[in-house]
Amino acid sequence: MQARGSDMRVAISTGKLDMSDVQLGDSIATNGVCLTVVEFSSGHYVADVSMETIKRTGFANYSQGMAVNLEKALMATSRLGGHIVSGHVDGVGEIASIENAGQTWEIWLKAPDNLAKYIAEKGSITVDGVSLTVNDVDGAKFKLTLVPHTLQETIIQHYQAGTKVNLEVDVIARYLERLMLGDKAAQSQSGDINLAFLAENGYLR
Repeated sequence: MQARGSDMRVAISTGKLDMSDVQLGDSIATNGVCLTVVEFSSGHYVADVSMETIKRTGFANYSQGMAVNLEKALMATSRLGGHIVSGHVDGVGEIASIENAGQTWEIWLKAPDNLAKYIAEKGSITVDGVSLTVNDVDGAKFKLTLVPHTLQETIIQHYQAGTKVNLEVDVIARYLERLMLGDKAAQSQSGDINLAFLAENGYLR
């Protein structure tokens, strides 16, 4: 990790990630953050991290040698096994509690208050780049159930209470909100006849 003015350049060991088809300019999700490859070899890649990304994600707390989740960009011809993940982190959450339930883990996380409205029971959320299903919601807190395979293949196995994580809410929820807000704005500016118009003009009592 090397500071470059207010930004940062990072070199990341890729472990078992197949780099054979990676090219300069490709995107690799690093703990859920979409980073652009500026240098690479068979065993590592280098990317620049902007100050905006550092402020919005957990990168400010990262240190040399820590493990991260890695995933290459999905090709249009690939099978979609989870939900759509853009690599644009919405905020940083925190692990509230972890409970072992047999071979699975039940994890409660606290999301920033402004993201709570996008998190729904049985909906999807991305935690450090991992597509997961929300099993319960309590205000800004939500519960995840992790199976052994997910724990084995990701850094979630290292989580403990207080761990900060990158969160990306379901993009469909964001688009739906935008469409609804846009529809309300259009209605308020239109001259269409509606119930409010009829009431104001004495047609409804």
